[in-house]
Amino acid sequence: MSKRLNLREFQQSLSDRMQAKDRTGDQVSTLGILIAGQNWLVDMSDISEVLPLPAMTRVPMSKSWFRGVANVRGNLYCVADMSGYQQKGLLVTNSSNRVLLVAERHGFNAALLVDRVFGLRDARAWQQTVHDGITEYQDGQGTKWKKLDINDLLNESEFLQVGI
Repeated sequence: MSKRLNLREFQQSLSDRMQAKDRTGDQVSTLGILIAGQNWLVDMSDISEVLPLPAMTRVPMSKSWFRGVANVRGNLYCVADMSGYQQKGLLVTNSSNRVLLVAERHGFNAALLVDRVFGLRDARAWQQTVHDGITEYQDGQGTKWKKLDINDLLNESEFLQVGI
């Protein structure tokens, strides 16, 4: 009889295998996401899990882009609407929205609400430029992508100050 894995164990196993391949040079572990109509890339090592939109509890006297807190398997996560945070209007939630849980190594129980997830992308061969401190890519089809640096995001004072 085969051992059953829960979703978190499966995702961790998948992430570990992708990172092992990345270390051998076989694959880059970046996830393609959509935020406010723009394509972004985020390192899989910065994300512990990708979830459908969980139930959230609003927090009074917080900024509009701070959607509230969500209980994920007994742990509370602060959920930030990335469209609203980037001042591009609050996300109208639907079934394609996803929440990215920030990896535990960053020391924040933060979750990023995004429009949708496209899946893994290999940007190693894409054209790369840097504008205003943001790395930008252009894939083989001419689609533009930006790099979302989780560490930089978590160090922004605006992101850390959710109260009004």
